[in-house]
Order: sequence, then C-alpha cells, then structure tokens
Amino acid sequence: MLKKQRAEIVRTELEKLYPTVPIPLDHNCHFTLLVAVALSAQTTDKKVNQISPKLFEVAGDPFKMKELEVDEIKYLIKEIGLANTKAKNLKRMSELLVERHNGVVPQTYEELEALPGVGHKTASVVMSQGFGFPAFPVDTHIHRLMTQWKLTSGKNVVETEKDAKKLFPKETWNKLHLQIIFYGREYSPARGNQDNDYITKMLFE
Repeated sequence: MLKKQRAEIVRTELEKLYPTVPIPLDHNCHFTLLVAVALSAQTTDKKVNQISPKLFEVAGDPFKMKELEVDEIKYLIKEIGLANTKAKNLKRMSELLVERHNGVVPQTYEELEALPGVGHKTASVVMSQGFGFPAFPVDTHIHRLMTQWKLTSGKNVVETEKDAKKLFPKETWNKLHLQIIFYGREYSPARGNQDNDYITKMLFE
C-alpha cells in the first residue's frame, strides 16, 4: 500500500470517529489560548485545564499578568511541570505583548516565536486553533502515530510536520492534527494497551 493510500485511510477513519473535534485546552480569548498552550508543554491538557481557571481569574490578559510577580504566577501554576520556567516565561511574554503589540496576540509565526516560552508547535496551535490559519502542529503523540502508520520516517517533529503537510490536504490540517491526538489518547496510548489501535491493524494486517 502506498503512503498516500495509507494517509487517505487514516484521514477517512479519523473523520468517522471524530466528525467534530473540540479544542482540548479551555480558553476564552487569544491570550488565554496562548498561555494554556505554553503551559501544556510536558504536562497534560487535563492538568492545564484544572489549574488555568484560577490563573485566568487573576490574570486573564497580558496587562494583568505582567503586574504579577514571578512567584505569584508560579504559585498559581505550581501543580504543573516546569512551573519555575513557565512562570518566568509568562511574565516576560506578557510584558513583551504589551510593549510590542499593545497587549494583542500577534498573528504571525515570527512574532509569536519571538515570545519567551513560545516554540514553533505552540505558535502553530495558536495560529490554527486561535486564528484559523492552516497549520499542522506536531507533538510527540502525532510524531509517534505518524511513525507507527509509516507516514513519516522523520527523526523529529519538524520532519514529521513537513511530511504531514505533504500527505494531507491543507484544508484538513487544523482538524486532523486534533483528530490524531484524540485517537492516540483513546485507541493507542504511548504507555498502555495498544490492542484497540485498529487503524494500525487496518494498515498493516
């Protein structure tokens, strides 16, 4: 079976499973989405959603966030991984959003990735889920499944993103990257029972 054929089967099956996909991180504006995505690095979306309401209650915009001390931010996010670094990044990110962009989250990769704690994946999520630009953010789950489905031989998420963008139609990217994440959690967890991973079986048995 050709790679393109495998990609089409994956897309068709995921569309059947997840015809609509909610954005996994709770937010109420572009700023809170940006913060939630930055916080989600090396921790679960579920955990971020548990701690973010208190943070957003106190600092739901960059003007309020920049007024907090790093220790205050750290206290509010202490239950998630890398809280020290993330607290420093959130404060500086908020300062720069106010200084450079009048408190408005920018709509370009270049400007987003110039903010502390915002890498390409975080910027891609904000561009796709926040602004609706076609993007294919690749996290470790997507990288793992794309490798498992032999849709990439990429050694890292950057190469896997390039392969995904070549294989799948542009208009499907924003939805598809979420569908793959949901599939991984439900049917093919990184650590755990892989018996339910019927797409992999369908492709290779």
